[in-house]
Amino acid sequence: MMAKCQHCGKSPQFGNNRPWSRKATRHKWKVNIQKVKILENDRLVSRRLCTSCIRTLAKA
Repeated sequence: MMAKCQHCGKSPQFGNNRPWSRKATRHKWKVNIQKVKILENDRLVSRRLCTSCIRTLAKA
């Protein structure tokens, strides 16, 4: 299962954790992906969307 939103394409970001000692350790920030069913062309389809896209589609 890909950690990528099927609507906006948001994917994990990579960077460093920086504590007080300034020692850099690699870190991965994951996307909050949820499996939802949405109406698309009068059919229910299952999609993996990030929560920000779920909120945006709920407003529309």
